[in-house]
Formats: sequence, C-alpha cells, structure tokens
Amino acid sequence: MELWQAVVLAIVQGLTEFLPISSSAHLILPSQVLGWPDQGLAFDVAVHVGTLLAVMLYFRKDIFQLSHGFVQTTVFRNPNPDGKLAWWIVLATIPAGLCGLILNDVISLHLRNAAVIATTTIVFGLLLAYADQKRSLIKQLSEMPLHQALLIGCAQALALIPGTSRSGITMTAAMLLGYDRQAAARFSFLLSIPLILAAGALKTKELVELDQAVPWMLILIGAAVSCVSAYLCIHFFLRVIERLSMMPFVIYRLALGTFLFAGLTLGMIS
Repeated sequence: MELWQAVVLAIVQGLTEFLPISSSAHLILPSQVLGWPDQGLAFDVAVHVGTLLAVMLYFRKDIFQLSHGFVQTTVFRNPNPDGKLAWWIVLATIPAGLCGLILNDVISLHLRNAAVIATTTIVFGLLLAYADQKRSLIKQLSEMPLHQALLIGCAQALALIPGTSRSGITMTAAMLLGYDRQAAARFSFLLSIPLILAAGALKTKELVELDQAVPWMLILIGAAVSCVSAYLCIHFFLRVIERLSMMPFVIYRLALGTFLFAGLTLGMIS
C-alpha cells in the first residue's frame, strides 16, 4: 500500500469499528471497488490494536470499576452489580469467539465479497431501524440478566459475516431487549474489548507463523491513526444518539447496499 492509502484505511477502520455500519465491509470494499491492494495481515493487526486502545482509553473508568467488581465478586465472594456485568461481558464474548475459531476459514473463503456485504448491509440496516423505533427506555445495564447478555453475545457472532456490523447487531439486539440507545451502545462497546483483543491475538499468531517482513512504518501509522479516529468516533457517536435516532446510519446502510447491488448488476464490482 501507499502511505496515503494506509492512512485512509486506518481512519475508516477507526470510524467504522464502532459505528453501526460494518468495519469489515469498509475494509474489504476498497480492494473490490477501487482496485486497491489488500492491506495485509500485519496492517489488520495494527488497526485492531489501535481501536482496542481507543475503546479502553475512552471507557477506562468503566473498565476499572468492572475489573474491581470482578475481583470482589470472584475472589472475595462479594457480589455487586459491576462484578455481575463484568462476568456477563466475559460470558457473552464466548459465542462469537467459538464461531470465529470454527468458521474463520469458511467466512474468509466464501463470504468476503460485495454480494454478501450488500445483502447484510441492507437486511441488518432495516433490523436496526426496527429496533430503534421499537425500543423502550426502562431497563438499565445493572438489571441485565445472564440470558439477555448471552442473546446479545450470540447476535455478536453474526457480525463475523461481513457487512453485518458488530456494533450494529449488538446495539440492535440490546434495543430489541428493551435497553435505550445509550445503554445499548455502552454494552456494545464494552463487549467489543475482549473480542477485539482475541481477534488481534489470533491475527498476530497468524502473522508470526507467516514469518514475513513487517512494514513497521505502516504498522505504527495504522495503529496511531485508527486509535485517534476510533476515540473521536466513540465520543461523538454517544453524543449524537442522545439527540438523534439511528436513522442516519440506517439510511447510509441502505444507500451503500443499493450502490453495491447496482455496481454488481452493471459489472462495475466483481
């Protein structure tokens, strides 16, 4: 990749990782639509590290409280709401983690294409719109039972299909279960931490096994740019959804899906 392409992709990764519009789709499409070279495994590791740092920095107070609660609940047998929520996040990560290990090769070989992305972008965009209109404003995360956390975790596993959007499908599931936008977004972002960490570790293992030269300059730039763009994205997204609905993101998804189907029909996209 050229340096400017790495910067653009890092910005895109940082923005789309936490917006309900699918980061995997936006990283696949430049190579299929614009003919850019594939960014490679090392760059994928870098932008995962960048977005992980961003969400951990932004929610550092929440992470401290959840970690403290986890220790109190698990080690000192002193149950508390933070400890319970920490356990729910750990357990809710398992479905996506298992599906990723089992289906990673199938997804990489058969689902990373524009037709799949166009379909999932539209279908899950419409589901997001329905959940946003249907949601209630009565439940707090402290009230979340285990079975609801696991349902959101199972929904997160669907995001392995490109175009679904991890943040989009988890927020959709949370809103369908009765949580407001802020609570749904907060749980979605906290739930992303162990999954991004696991995905980054897996990609790092694959990179080490390849034993190929690593473009360190692109790696460092990718990690730094994705971290900054992801942090800003989280900050502004949480404020936007206080005032607006999810409809701007739904409209974007529908427009993107329509564009992709048109490109496939006209032979402009392979």
